[in-house]
Amino acid sequence: MLKDLPQYDCLLKAAERYPELDPSANEAFLNLLRTGDLVFEVINHFLTQNNISQGRFTVMMLLRRHWVENCTPASLAEEAGVTRATMTGLLDTLEKDGMIVRQADTQDRRTLHVHLTDQGSACLDSILPGHFQGVSRVMSPLTHSERKELVRLLQKIQEQLTPEPPKATR
Repeated sequence: MLKDLPQYDCLLKAAERYPELDPSANEAFLNLLRTGDLVFEVINHFLTQNNISQGRFTVMMLLRRHWVENCTPASLAEEAGVTRATMTGLLDTLEKDGMIVRQADTQDRRTLHVHLTDQGSACLDSILPGHFQGVSRVMSPLTHSERKELVRLLQKIQEQLTPEPPKATR
């Protein structure tokens, strides 16, 4: 976690040694990372208090979002951005706890569909009000128009990013 961000003056000095370093870009980038770390910490703390992991919560939210669709383990893994093996582990524990059920497709028994159970749905219903209150608290320093501008700016960054990290120069 980034706790002690360099001051802008420090970035200016570093740019003297590394001309490729854009101080304002690095300052914005480091603040974005720091904010992401803090938000993740707040959400993780809330989920831990509710006895659920980030991964399990994500799967249950994906299933809630696709309430009437047939979700497969592979499609869930892709949407969650995890490997199929990781998704299998998440589904195993959710199924063991009665939160989801996996059912074979009636047309193709090799295909499994994943659904929230009533217990899983009730679990989400008990967690989501507090989750949404926490999200509102995190975003409360910003006005509605500032939130819209933040979304626009973040999407602008997202549009130019590629899924591949930058290549090492060594």
